[in-house]
Amino acid sequence: MAYATTTTTSFNVFDRVRATISNLRSAAQERTEYTRTYKELSRLTNRELADIGLRRCDIELACSGKIAR
Repeated sequence: MAYATTTTTSFNVFDRVRATISNLRSAAQERTEYTRTYKELSRLTNRELADIGLRRCDIELACSGKIAR
């Protein structure tokens, strides 16, 4: 014999607005960090980038976290 349980969650409009604002803040913080890191790495010379194991073409990937450091 199978039993089914139905649960409802209270996810009203205010919760959705709060979640959206939280997501926007998080995205803005991530973008700020990406931009700051990109600028810092772009200022380095090719030699300095090589010392930390990066090439100039890897800067975008490193900033987005797609390259392990």
